[in-house]
Order: sequence, then C-alpha cells, then structure tokens
Amino acid sequence: MISSDRPATRLATRLAFLVAGFGVACWAPLIPYAKARLAVDDGVLGLLLLCLGIGSVVAMLMTGMLSARYGSKPIIIGGAVGMAIFLPLLAVVSTPLTLGLTLFVFGGSLGSLDVAMNIHAIEVEKAAKRPMMSGFHGLYSVGGFIGSMFAIFLLSVQLGPLPTMLVASALMLIATLAITPRLLTTTPAEGGPLFAVPRGFVLLLAVLTAIVFLVEGAVLDWSALYLTGAGLVGAEQGGMGYMVFSIAMTAMRLAGDKVVGRVGDRATLMWGSVIGIAGFVLTLVAPVAILAMAGYLLVGIGLANIVPVLFRQAGNQSVMPSGLAVTAVTTAGYAGVLLGPAGIGFVAKLTSLPASLWMLTALLALVTLTAGRVAGRPH
Repeated sequence: MISSDRPATRLATRLAFLVAGFGVACWAPLIPYAKARLAVDDGVLGLLLLCLGIGSVVAMLMTGMLSARYGSKPIIIGGAVGMAIFLPLLAVVSTPLTLGLTLFVFGGSLGSLDVAMNIHAIEVEKAAKRPMMSGFHGLYSVGGFIGSMFAIFLLSVQLGPLPTMLVASALMLIATLAITPRLLTTTPAEGGPLFAVPRGFVLLLAVLTAIVFLVEGAVLDWSALYLTGAGLVGAEQGGMGYMVFSIAMTAMRLAGDKVVGRVGDRATLMWGSVIGIAGFVLTLVAPVAILAMAGYLLVGIGLANIVPVLFRQAGNQSVMPSGLAVTAVTTAGYAGVLLGPAGIGFVAKLTSLPASLWMLTALLALVTLTAGRVAGRPH
C-alpha cells in the first residue's frame, strides 16, 4: 500500500476532483445543441436531463458497496474513464432514447467518481493530520470553471461539438492516466458490511448536507428569477447573483483549509451558517442590486466550507463504516440538488418565491443549531 501522506497522492486526489468538475462543465454547453439536434421541447428535455441525476444517485448507492469491497482507487479510475468515454457521445446521439441512456451512464460515472474521490480524500486528509477537504472541493469548482471556459471557447471558434468533446475527453484520459499510479491502493477489512442504512449521527450529517446542497441549488436555479422578479436587475444581468456566489465559494474553499485549521470544524459550521443566513436575509430585504449582490457574496463565503466539514465528520465517525457513511452523505446532498429546486418551485407556486427562500433560510439555521452536536465531540 502506498503511503497516504505524500505529495503525489495529494496531487492525484486534487486532479480527481478537477477532472470531475471539468467533465460536468463540458456537458453544460452541449445542452442547447442536444435540444436542437433532437428537436424536443423543454418538457422532454427536462426529463432527459433527469436521467443524468438518476444515473448518479444509482451509482452513488452502489459505490459504497463496491468501495467497501475493492477500495476507492478502481472506482475513481472507472468513473473518470467512463465520463471521458461517454462525453463525446453526448455530442452526437440523435434520439431521445439514446441521449437518455447516455446521460444515465455518464451520470453514473460521475456519481461513482464523486463518492470514491471523497472517500479517497478522507483517507489522504487523515494521513496528513490537517484539514484538506476544502481545498479538494475547491479544485472541483476550479475544474468546473476551466471546463466551461474551455468548451465555450472551442465552440465559439466553430470547432464543433464532437471535436470539442473529443479534445476534452483526451485531456480527461491523460489526467486519469497520470493519477492512476499515485492513488492509494487500500485493502478493505475482511468481513465488513457492504451496505448500511444511515442512522443517528450519520443521518444527521446526511440531512444537513442535503440542506446545504439544496441552498446551493436554489442559488443556481432561482437567483436570476428572484433578482429580475424583484426588479433589482434586468434580465441580461440575472446571472450576476450566481456568478458572485460561485466566485466567493471557490475562493473560500481554496483558502478554506487554513481557515478551518485555525478556527476548527465547530466554528466553521456555526459561523459559516450564520454568515450564509445573514447573506440570504440581506438579499431578500435588499432595496437595490448592490446589496443583493453583497448578500449572495456572503452566502458563498458562509457556505463554502460547510460541506467539506460534513464530509470529514462522515469519514471520522464510528457509527458505520467510513465509506458507507460518505456514500450516504453524498447521495443525500445530490438528492438535495435534484429535488430541492423543484420543491422550491412548488412552494413558490403556493405562496411566493420570496416566501420559499425565507423558508430555505430557516432550514439553514439547522446547521447553526446542530454545530455543537456535529463537531463538538467524537462519534
């Protein structure tokens, strides 16, 4: 077994997060091309996009069992290679059925990579004996930024969807080849369970992760509608709220390991959620756009390091095996991203969009109230 505490292993872990973010971001610019190629309406397109989420969740549930049996390394490699192989196919499939199936497999590759790289990251962090999860998650955001800029640039110079995705796929495969010998080769414990229902402390972590991911999804899907609906910005500036939020979150995650190492997990959860709540309140009461943007900035700053802390706590608890706990927390978070925005829309239809966002702010207070329980003592 390769030592967990070595620069090459830490670099390989960072590159795994970068590849995951890069691959997802490269798919996003293909969506308009896919809609035009298949000649489908928004309703059908929405159902097709749901296939990616379903594939991810199914793979996440399986990854916990597979990692318990084989370790995280082969799953990281398989997930990254799967994303690289199926990404170009997303640029050429020509029927709703084939696109749905391809998205399901692409999402499955992403979901398995997501869980496995977090399990691997926890082992690397434990060996280093210092906070590293925020930096790892920050590299996912950096990968997303690089991937979106890369795809947009090549598509803008008329390279075409398929050649663009083939270049992206080649880069992902090269990165995967580079990290393969540097990833940890673990030997799972004999006789350990392959599946466990989250309970107690792990269930709490899963709920909190779902809430934080729900908030992130709400900012992505609803910030533009709120800002334009409230008359704070015009339609062409609607995306500014999410842009400010994303920049703040990425910057804070890249600096997060030092911050968390200085203040600790408990303070990160408590004050991070308080800052996030303050940001939402500022946005919802802001009479002018600049204050609303300041609110989204605070939300990004506050929430940036909460999820990495929750993942670390899942890896360090003793209620259930670490890999299975990380699987439960990751799956819950992804469910929050998938189902949350639709739930917000349902509540907004019954009441109003501001009212649904106030309810979301109240949910975030659960992170504040449970910070001591989550990070106050060993589990």
